[in-house]
Formats: sequence, structure tokens, C-alpha cells
Amino acid sequence: MSAMAPADAALMKRNVWLLFLCQALTNASTVGQVAMSALIGHSLATDKSLATLPMALQMAATMAASIPAGIVFARLGRRAGFVLGAAGAFLGSIVFALGVWTGSFPLYCLGAIPAGLGFGISQHYRFAAAEVATPAYRPRAVALVMAGGILSAIFGPELVKHTRDTLAPFLFLGTYLILALLPLICVALLSRTVLPPPPPRTAVATPLREILARPAFVAAALTGAVAYGTMNLVMTATPLEMMLCGFGIGASATVIQLHAVSMFAPGFVSGRLIARFGARRIILVGTLLSAACAAVALSGERFGHFSVALMLLGVGWNFMFVGATTLLSEAHRPEERVRAQAANDFIVFGTVACTAFASGAIHAQAGWTMLNLLLFPALALALGLMLLQRRHALA
Repeated sequence: MSAMAPADAALMKRNVWLLFLCQALTNASTVGQVAMSALIGHSLATDKSLATLPMALQMAATMAASIPAGIVFARLGRRAGFVLGAAGAFLGSIVFALGVWTGSFPLYCLGAIPAGLGFGISQHYRFAAAEVATPAYRPRAVALVMAGGILSAIFGPELVKHTRDTLAPFLFLGTYLILALLPLICVALLSRTVLPPPPPRTAVATPLREILARPAFVAAALTGAVAYGTMNLVMTATPLEMMLCGFGIGASATVIQLHAVSMFAPGFVSGRLIARFGARRIILVGTLLSAACAAVALSGERFGHFSVALMLLGVGWNFMFVGATTLLSEAHRPEERVRAQAANDFIVFGTVACTAFASGAIHAQAGWTMLNLLLFPALALALGLMLLQRRHALA
């Protein structure tokens, strides 16, 4: 940063803030969908056990987006890829709206596919932030773009709350039509953002298995998968457990909102912490915070227990995931970055998709206690990887 001309530094920060806004708008659509999908699925599905199927399909599509996103980013560049993602988010909102309007559960589920693809592509905003930033500013850039989620955590539920009845008697129809405008705003912001060109293409591409075998890649990808997987496992089951404990929808919504804010608010400082103390140390702190979440959740089932546990989980996720993203930037050469990022997100969101499907089943069959106990072996894996890297200085 100190060696940069003031104009270059200002342009870099401007690009990061534009990516921050794009991330916020994209996440707002997803947070809004989280607030609505189970309710709509329950009202449209004949079999009420399928109420959460749309969200599960959306997370599966997010995982599947990793491979085509990598191809588009590698061949056409970041801008084309992000515009394609915005198109998927727009189409998803329109199909969701049609499903609500026609009262068709299959059509509503279909909307989850393009919506999930759009959300999956949008996960590369954090990688774009790393690419437009200098090495010294990179952790702060990644953390700041991810902090765009704090606006989503506030804006998404409020948008649902104030637009759900605008086109009555079709509940949430107006919400989806407004959500369809958000990706169009993203496209406008992207037109003002200076993004890196496609990576250089080499005559002989590095075999993917070689990238996957690098200890640094393994540590980054598995840490990201543990961070997102454990968070999603507990978050998804929390409203169900609170319902069984006698809490209403409003109480569980408040806990989820506190959790969402805790996930993204640390982004304003976690980048600075990583720059000062290193990604591995911050990841270690994140694993301890996530373990503390499970300990609090197991200690009681009052509103305070759920609130504190989910807030600890949110901060732990942020430290682990931002740290893992920073480590990933050190695990590949410039010409390999898109392939490495696509492989990383396939692993991470494949884990998320599995936990989205498994959370309800684990909670129903084994209970809240066992679900929280499952966090400890996963977190121990991440902790072991960081300690091993620190001890042997793996590259």
C-alpha cells in the first residue's frame, strides 16, 4: 500500500467498495429467500415434509455453480462471470414469483436452480477483491467484501417484512418482483468496477490433481468447508429446536438475525487482525469460538443460550472463513487461481449442501445434543491442520 500512488490506492479501494455493495445486494436476495422459502414451501407442497426442499435445492445448485463459474471466469473474465450470476439471480426471482402466482410447488422449486447458480457465482466476489488488492491490503479487502453480508442481514428480512402483502392475496409475490431488481443494480455497479482480465493461459495447464494435493490447498479448502458446514448444520436446526422448546417464530427470527449480523460484522476488523497476526492464528481463534458455541448450546435451552451460541458461531465462522480464503490465495500461482477457487468452492459448498440436507434428519433422529457434539470432531480437524501448517511451515 505505501508504495502505491495515491490515485492507484484510491482506485483499488473504490473497486473493493463496489464489490462490497454487489455482495450485499446478492446476499440480501438469499437472506430474503431463507426467510420465505420454508413458509412458501409449506403452503404450496402437498407433502409438508418437503417444505425445506427449495432451500436444499438452492444450496445444491450453489455447489454445482463452482465448475461452470470457473470455466467462465477463466475464459471471459470476472465481469462476464458476475453478469452471468446476476442473470441467474434475476431468473430465479422471476420463476419463484411465477410459482407463487400460479400456486405451483414444482415451479417454485425450479426457481431454486438459477437462484442457487447465481448465488454460487457471487461467492467469487471475495476472490475478485483479493485480485484487485495489493498483497498487504488483501486480507482487509476480502474481509470487507464479505462484510457486505451485514447489510443483507438487516435489509433482507426487512424487505420481506414490508413487501410480503403488496400484491395480496399472493403472499410474497411483490417481494420476489422487488428482489428481481437487485441483480440489475449489481450489473450497473459492475459496469463501474475495474476488474482483472482473465488469467494468462499456459500451453500446459497444471493438472487439477496437483493443485488438490498441495498441503496449503488442502488446509484452506477443508478449513473453509468445516467453517461453513458446522455453521450451516447448527443454524438450520436452531429454529426447529426453538420451536420444540416453545419459542415463537419471532424469537427464532431474532436469533437468526443476531447470528447473521455476527457472521458479517467482524468483516470490518477480521482483515486487519489477519494482516497483523496471520491467517492461521485467526482461524485458531475461530475454531475455539465455534467450539464455545456448541458448549453454550449444550448448557441450556433458554433464549439467551440460543442467542449467545449463534452469535459465537457467527464470529467463529467469519474468522475461519476469511482466514481460509486468505490462505487459499497463497496456495496457487496466478494462472491457476480460477481453477483453484472453483475447486475450493465445490468442496466448501458441497459440504454446505450436505449439511443442509442432513441437519433436519440429524436433529429429528439423534437430537439437538448429538447435533452440537458433531461440531467438535470437525473443528478438531481444522485445528489440527492449522497447527500442522504452523509447525512444519507447509506451503
